[in-house]
Amino acid sequence: MTSSFDPAPASAHPQGRAVRIGRVVNNRKLRRAQHINALIASLAGVAGVVGAFVLAITVKPVSWFDVAVFLLFFCLVGLGVTLGFHRHFTHHAFKAGNGVRTALAILGCAAGQGPLVFWVSLHRLHHEFADHEGDPHSPNLSGSSLPQRLRGLLYAYIGWTVMHDVPNANYYARDLLKDREMMTVNRYYYLWVVLGLILPAAIVGTATASWIGALEGLLWGGLVRMFAFHNAIWWITCFAHSFGKRDFETRDLSRNISWIAVPTLGESWHNNHHGFPSAADLRFEWWQIDITGSAAVLLEKLGLAWNLYRPPLAARNARRIGVVGKARPPQQERTE
Repeated sequence: MTSSFDPAPASAHPQGRAVRIGRVVNNRKLRRAQHINALIASLAGVAGVVGAFVLAITVKPVSWFDVAVFLLFFCLVGLGVTLGFHRHFTHHAFKAGNGVRTALAILGCAAGQGPLVFWVSLHRLHHEFADHEGDPHSPNLSGSSLPQRLRGLLYAYIGWTVMHDVPNANYYARDLLKDREMMTVNRYYYLWVVLGLILPAAIVGTATASWIGALEGLLWGGLVRMFAFHNAIWWITCFAHSFGKRDFETRDLSRNISWIAVPTLGESWHNNHHGFPSAADLRFEWWQIDITGSAAVLLEKLGLAWNLYRPPLAARNARRIGVVGKARPPQQERTE
């Protein structure tokens, strides 16, 4: 059977922009609103970094407690995006009950990268047109000269966040639009963003019994965390389609980057992901670190997730670059 979302390969769409009729929303006000939201979230993260620096040099040095709160919320909110928004909701890499799904959706919203339906729609748009015209954040569409390549990298890093088209959720996320529980979470997106800032402030403020502690929590567990995780995702959109190793044949230029596997929670095994988008765990070699995949396996062991998709070795070898006698061409979506 196939995944409930199985777009046609972008290579089958030589018409470029013409084929995206119905796939993107041609509404200037909506597009501007999306871009303003992205800009505000980015500037809030920068303000948090500046504020944390000023606080550290003028009032109180950074403590191990600050670092611990940062790491805790970076992982929790980050997994909301990588495990929840990405692998579960976008690619249906595993199944879970409503309690787990709701928790992952709320944590993903707290990242400040857009509501669940928008995030899923945009990422499915990316997979359909990856590194072809229509990809919302490819670094490879600006030309081949050095200035053009640099412009492409800058666009894929942050420029796309205030320039991309708005995906049509009626085309890309009909499964979510029919899910009453997830639409409720989606509707209260801004509440989850605010709670993602208030909760670490309340934890540190209560633990230290001080307003300075609350401010530290807001900065390190909230705004600095938001800045750091935004950048981790931008490393993927930019670097993981430009540098690194290609282990599998795909219809895009995705690559694996080992040195950012930990801060991206395993998402930098990007060629693995584009080769097998529905894989719940991207550790295809013993030395590959995939924190998100490990979290999925842990949920499975606890009985909180099931039907984790693991690409068979034969299927991986069939697409592995350099393997003689590959049986079939690259695919993009799960089959079982």
